[in-house]
Amino acid sequence: MGKSTLLNRLVGQKLAITSPKPQSTRDRITGILTFDDTQIVLVDTPGLMEPNVALQQVMRGTALQALRDADVVLHLIEATNPKPAALADIAHVPELQAPVLVARTKADLLTEDQRQRIRVDGPDEQLVSALTGEGIDELRARLRDLLPEGPHLFPEDDVSTQHLRFFAAELIRETTLEQLSQEVPHAIACGIEEFREDRNPVYIRAIIYVERDSQKRIVIGHEGARIREIGRAARLKIEDLISTPVYLDLWVKVLPNWRRDHAALRRLGYLLPEVPRS
Repeated sequence: MGKSTLLNRLVGQKLAITSPKPQSTRDRITGILTFDDTQIVLVDTPGLMEPNVALQQVMRGTALQALRDADVVLHLIEATNPKPAALADIAHVPELQAPVLVARTKADLLTEDQRQRIRVDGPDEQLVSALTGEGIDELRARLRDLLPEGPHLFPEDDVSTQHLRFFAAELIRETTLEQLSQEVPHAIACGIEEFREDRNPVYIRAIIYVERDSQKRIVIGHEGARIREIGRAARLKIEDLISTPVYLDLWVKVLPNWRRDHAALRRLGYLLPEVPRS
């Protein structure tokens, strides 16, 4: 849907990883947008997929909790999708408490005929393109108008509530996704074991987790060529984020069936959602 790309465009800084591979967003990522007298706290969540494994239960639970917490729900639909499902049907909730603003992403792919059809069928829908910037200012203004008034929750220079360790892990995972074939990405996780900002260069020891030995061999590559390239590319991204040199000490470990193992998920920082009490 381009959720993460749109978040990055709205905030003006890369916070969420982007990948053409589905289900790349696993955590609730907060972006803080402050302009004029307005502060908007944006939350990028995993998609509302039907869960097959414990990790997907975590992801769906994270998304549903964000729906319950939101003052405004921004429902993103690819602009070229002719018959999108209603958000209430996707979420399996009868009624949302917050107002819903529908935004059609990737508007740069639309023909003029498609644009006209959307204007007729969904006159309140906002066309946006994170690639070209189309509709971004209008989207910010519409979100501002829908949000309740209140004090700013964060200093105006803040862009997120997450720590640098989180973003370093996500950039390593993004780089790994970019360089791997289709059979491995969903089995990839990343954890930061050590983050020493008191060193120059900054020292980061990170582990890429996979589920099987065969996947580990793929990540490492012939004579370590792939893991070296993943480390090099990820290091450059992290240096760009924190604006200082980085020494990235990168390892690969097997954590068998971690996507299905509740204890492994907790170890990696993923918490299964609580069942709401009736």
